[in-house]
Amino acid sequence: MKIMSETLSLETQVNQQVITAMKAHDATRTTTLRLIKNALKNKFIEKREALTPAEEQQALATMIKQRRDSIEQFTKGNRPELAAKEAAEIAVIEEFLPKALDEAALAALVSEAVTEVAAATGQKPTPKEMGAVMKAVQAKLQAASLRAEGRTVSELVKKALAG
Repeated sequence: MKIMSETLSLETQVNQQVITAMKAHDATRTTTLRLIKNALKNKFIEKREALTPAEEQQALATMIKQRRDSIEQFTKGNRPELAAKEAAEIAVIEEFLPKALDEAALAALVSEAVTEVAAATGQKPTPKEMGAVMKAVQAKLQAASLRAEGRTVSELVKKALAG
């Protein structure tokens, strides 16, 4: 059900998907798409000018992070039905983002960044240089139009620097 086109703006895509979801009587999808629309509109109002694709992606990534945190809280609070609702919303939101890197590809990117930082400083980075390595990884992800959850990147960088 993924109708993504690079020529259409994200807002246009979301609007079209809302109409399709409403016609299909898919309440969860319709609600989630409207949440996306509102988040983008709020970001636009906050900035007072059109959003760049990177800013749109950042807004959606923030929505996903909020839902992951909610899932964690609902799971702890023994509310699996609410956690499932949040997971369904994440699935809809992720349709509008570039595919997230799998852990193996991300680990390769992290080791590449560690090597670059080591070459720049002349020695293997220590956990104190975690910030520099994280910046290098994020720059690589952005340059390749890829995405990865910050928590996962952080864990992989910690492992690489400790090992």
